[in-house]
Amino acid sequence: MDLTPYLETLRADLAAAAAPGGSETTRAAELLGHSLESSARLALLEALSDAAAEITTRLSDTTVEVRLRGREADLVVTSVVPEPPAPPSPPAPPSPPDGGDLTRLTLRMPEALKTHVEQIAAAEGVSVNAWLVRAVTAAINEPAQPARPSSSSRTGKSLKGYFQA
Repeated sequence: MDLTPYLETLRADLAAAAAPGGSETTRAAELLGHSLESSARLALLEALSDAAAEITTRLSDTTVEVRLRGREADLVVTSVVPEPPAPPSPPAPPSPPDGGDLTRLTLRMPEALKTHVEQIAAAEGVSVNAWLVRAVTAAINEPAQPARPSSSSRTGKSLKGYFQA
């Protein structure tokens, strides 16, 4: 943006205001107009900078800057693209609740459930073992909820079996 036309208008307005005072007043106004040019240019640049700052504060994703190149001021509008949030890092498998030694456990489950667990663990970037440890730990740490009887459950019957660790 060239500020020269604005400064020439200011100088012409000053000369027009001094014209009724005669030739000496007109000459004084011309000299005053030339000496005020630097101050007026600086005042215009400050006004542009303040306007750019105010516009920037009112826009959420855009910035406005005033850049000087020689005697010209350029307004630069930049759109700020927010960075996408980083994908969450997979949580570390929790340590055993008692901090004791690790042990091996054989677990039998339907093939479809095993496939589903493998897919979820892979999507979270953890091993099946780490996912199962986390799931069991979460189940242990959640407050116990009363069991809801299902329509297929038979009261008075229990299931007995054994577990090998």
